[in-house]
Amino acid sequence: MFGTVVVGVGIAGLARIRDLMNPMPSSPSEHLKLLGFVSRRSFGNINEAKQISLEDALRSKEIQAAFISTENRSHEETIRMFLEAGKHVLVEYPMALSAKAAHELWEMAEKKDKVLHVEHIELLTEEYKQLKKEVAGKDLVKGTLHFTGHVLDENKTGFPAFSGIARLTWLIDLFGDLTVTSATREKQKDKNYSRMTVHFQTANK
Repeated sequence: MFGTVVVGVGIAGLARIRDLMNPMPSSPSEHLKLLGFVSRRSFGNINEAKQISLEDALRSKEIQAAFISTENRSHEETIRMFLEAGKHVLVEYPMALSAKAAHELWEMAEKKDKVLHVEHIELLTEEYKQLKKEVAGKDLVKGTLHFTGHVLDENKTGFPAFSGIARLTWLIDLFGDLTVTSATREKQKDKNYSRMTVHFQTANK
């Protein structure tokens, strides 16, 4: 059994705790044992999972892997701490708020001989797999991807582009590397409204 800890108990963290405590039969999760969760807030226990301090999670010899589900801005620092402590790391996307930091973390994981995995669960869904089959072998001429969401706290989530990075990952996986040709941002503070419009070009233009 692989000892694990969940760091952060927002929507994603609570889902991790639930799935680790009730793994699907014959799934890889059956080999993972949740030894606790870390949060800045005080909970005590959640569904029999006990709250432990960050220091205890980093020091524990029984914990071999960490699931990081905190706000975007803290991902980089938390990954570094767990890699330094010799733990494998799974982190919800995005791994960091800059490509430079992400490359440094990959290199660090490689030197430590640890797995650093960025989770994007949407790429594993049946709907997405079907979409990928439908576009296979076809040339993209033109397309639009539009999505909406609630207004995010930029201090925690980073620049607005990060709220759409999951969809950008879709496009790269489907159509290869993309180049940004233009980007604009519109804000209406009185309406608590913000919109970002980005134009990309594929490698074959």
